[in-house]
Amino acid sequence: MNSLDQSKNRTIRNTDIEKIKSYLVKSLTTESVGLGLTEEERREEILQRLDDIYSKTGLNLPDSLRTQVFRDVLDELIGYGPIQPLLENPNITEVMVNGPKLVYIEKDGKITKTKITFENDNHVIRVIERIVLPLGRRIDAESPTVDARLPDGSRVNAVIPPVAIDGPSLTIRKFSTERLGVDQLISYNSITRSMVDFLHACVVAKLNILISGGTGSGKTTLLNVLSSLIPESDRIVTIEDAAELQMQQEHIVRLETQTADLDGRGQVTTRDLVRNSLRMRPDRIIVGEVRGGEALDMLQAMNTGHDGSMTTLHANAPRDALSRLETLTLMSEVDLPADVVRKQIAAAVDLIVQVARMRDGSRKVTAITEVAGMEGDTVVLTDIFKYEQTGITDDGKLIGDLKPTGIRPLFSPTLEMAGFKLKPEIFGANITEILNSNRRRR
Repeated sequence: MNSLDQSKNRTIRNTDIEKIKSYLVKSLTTESVGLGLTEEERREEILQRLDDIYSKTGLNLPDSLRTQVFRDVLDELIGYGPIQPLLENPNITEVMVNGPKLVYIEKDGKITKTKITFENDNHVIRVIERIVLPLGRRIDAESPTVDARLPDGSRVNAVIPPVAIDGPSLTIRKFSTERLGVDQLISYNSITRSMVDFLHACVVAKLNILISGGTGSGKTTLLNVLSSLIPESDRIVTIEDAAELQMQQEHIVRLETQTADLDGRGQVTTRDLVRNSLRMRPDRIIVGEVRGGEALDMLQAMNTGHDGSMTTLHANAPRDALSRLETLTLMSEVDLPADVVRKQIAAAVDLIVQVARMRDGSRKVTAITEVAGMEGDTVVLTDIFKYEQTGITDDGKLIGDLKPTGIRPLFSPTLEMAGFKLKPEIFGANITEILNSNRRRR
């Protein structure tokens, strides 16, 4: 494009481009477009009508600008408005709309502000409605928050006034089409081979595992990876608010919660599904996240023969995870003393895997901790692996190591009974020093 075209583009953008797009959108929405057509057919019909309407306006935009205007109009009519290009970008993992002029993204672990804007609050709300209404969800003044899942699996949360004081907010956690495995996590330095070997043994030996971490720390990703290690012969029941787990096994039943309809009927909670799953003869129960009274049902399932179960929860350290699990259990409205709840937790949970999103945007397993029983009223925790930060590079990357602590877990005999006799080196023992020490004793 020559400098004259570029100058003309800037002039049009700064004055009339938004009015042109608004006129084209309104002209198309007054017509009945795409009824009974497939998405691709509807798209083609809209493009044809758009071209006809544009020709009648007498406008003569440069080709590149005309193409961009048509794309924006299409996004507005059959996509998700200004954020559609962000959702199509495979390198963007999260889109956060804080208001019409504040749109942020997460890319490569870093959060940045974009230049994308909406017209006003109503424009944001229209996009939110376009997302949630086809999914059978509602959002209005009486129900101002909504959780939903896009057809591709991406997780959506939207909040509008009066709850959202400064205007509507939209957060989309994008669904990754790439299914990460242990090799990728090792290549990203999120976990070590020794950790993977240990966790593999724990999964196959049917230990109950709790994955703990903050928002966006990679809990679901790790749960996916650990779930892939479950033997094919096991019957698995998964329970999620929004189905994200990418299970590869055949013998699996996937359950998803359901919100109430407009009349307040039809709600199915995580707790309802956990209780129902016990009647489905599961070998493993996997709950995407515990965040309420279903924690008690999950603990009872773990304590009554459903070994090998897994779940995640929000907490910043293994000890915090136990405290949060205790709090969630007490939310079940079953009147249990705190010490009884702690004993249930200590008996049910074998292992806590702590994950974190680090300051440099990387995600790591920062601790693998054994729940080693009770001492008085306190649950005993023992770190088997631990992340130690040793420094930071000039470009802000963290320097550190994921190391074994040298302690073997008390459940080692359980691993051996499952066929896993793990080498001492996995737990940090120096086999040469051990052999030399034995020789000296002789």
